[in-house]
Amino acid sequence: MLIRSRRAVIGLSMLGFSSMLLLAGCDFWPPALQAQIEQLHSEAQQAAADKALLQNQLNAANKAKEELQIRVEDLTRVNKEKSAMIASLEHTIAAARERAVKAAKAPAAKPAAKTTVKKPVKAPSKATSKSSAKSSTVKKPKSAQLR
Repeated sequence: MLIRSRRAVIGLSMLGFSSMLLLAGCDFWPPALQAQIEQLHSEAQQAAADKALLQNQLNAANKAKEELQIRVEDLTRVNKEKSAMIASLEHTIAAARERAVKAAKAPAAKPAAKTTVKKPVKAPSKATSKSSAKSSTVKKPKSAQLR
């Protein structure tokens, strides 16, 4: 019985020792496996650096996109305003042309009206004949001025 109890104690102690090794882990790695682990770590770091670079580029592109979108919206608004202004001016021009056509046809259709000439006020006796000749000329009225 003594032998059996010794074997049981030794077996239990071996089991405890091996379970401790399993739980604590083993720090020994074969050299090939260690090199592969280091290579994977360096690749992971390189991938993280590439990811950060691409993220920065994406942020810059998104910022540029937003700025361009704002500019497009501003230009669209200005374009609408200018289009409305052009339409208004075209309407004004068309109305002015119609008035000009009506004004041009109106004097031709109506008989010529008498033009009244105002006599100039007599100048003092010192006035020369040149000034009286100039004052006696009458300006002709202009026909249908466009504004």
